[in-house]
Amino acid sequence: MPPYELHRGEFAISTEKVRLQREAIVAFLSQAYWAQGRTRDVIERSIEHSLCFGLYAGGRQIGFARVVTDCATFGYLCDVFIDESYRGRGLGKWLLSAVMGHPGLQGLRRWMLATRDAHELYRQFGWTDLKDPGRWMEIHDAPPVP
Repeated sequence: MPPYELHRGEFAISTEKVRLQREAIVAFLSQAYWAQGRTRDVIERSIEHSLCFGLYAGGRQIGFARVVTDCATFGYLCDVFIDESYRGRGLGKWLLSAVMGHPGLQGLRRWMLATRDAHELYRQFGWTDLKDPGRWMEIHDAPPVP
């Protein structure tokens, strides 16, 4: 899939993995409630096997999102963040617009995400509560298979 890039003033969004500043991503995720306990190796593997969106101010990475997807039917949006010092400028909304507008993600049958505190942000982009949560199952923090 070719790189996808958008610009707004001093800010840029790019899917080029070579631009990702892994130290910044690891530093943020190590403090995020949803990623507690993830090792650097797990974060690195998750980046390698996902469609990643870096948000940059000049040369500094200030935001991130990744989508686990088959680029045909399903996408799981996760690890979305904006550096605290850049919040309140509409950058989170711009990042979500970039993710949802990515040409390779058009026509997916289902998108999923999990959030503890950003429901209203995602609702602005058409996300809703599960229509039938009784159909969904999960394995959470599964022990290794013997």
